[in-house]
Amino acid sequence: MEIRAAVLTVSDRSARGERADESGPLLAELLREAGATVLAQEVVSDEPGPLAERLRELADREDVNLVLTTGGTGLAPRDHTPEATRAVVEREVPGLGEAMRAETSKQTPTALLSRAVCGTRSGALIVNLPGSPKGVRECFAVIRPLLAHAIATLSGRDDRLHG
Repeated sequence: MEIRAAVLTVSDRSARGERADESGPLLAELLREAGATVLAQEVVSDEPGPLAERLRELADREDVNLVLTTGGTGLAPRDHTPEATRAVVEREVPGLGEAMRAETSKQTPTALLSRAVCGTRSGALIVNLPGSPKGVRECFAVIRPLLAHAIATLSGRDDRLHG
C-alpha cells in the first residue's frame, strides 16, 4: 500500500517567517526515505480553529492517507495541536502516541510531557510529532515500521484481514 503523506508544521514563529522550519523538511525527507510520496508540506500557526480546519482538509483529500504534524504538542500555552487533532479525528489510535513517549523518553525524559494525539479520519492516519528535529527523528523511528500496516488496514487492503 502506497503511503501518500501531508506534512504540517505547527509553529507561530515559522508561520510568521521569524524562524526557519527545520522539522517539516526533515519529516518530509524521512517519509521519502521510507518510500512515501509527500503530496503537501505546509507551515501553519498554532491557532486552534484554523489548525483543525487544515487538518480536516488534508485528511479528507482522496489522495492523502497519512497526515503528520510537527510542533504544538507540548505544555506551552500556545500548543494546540493535540486539541485540534482530537477535534477532527473520528477514532483515536492511542498506542502510537504511547509508544513514541515510552521509547523516546529513554533518551529524552521530557518526551513524557508530549501530549501527541494520533487518530484516523476519512481513511487517513493523523499523527502528531514533536516540533524539534531531534524529536521528529526519534518519534518517526518508532512509528515508521507501523505505517504501511496501519495505512493498509485503514484502507481495508491488508491481506491479513482477509486470509
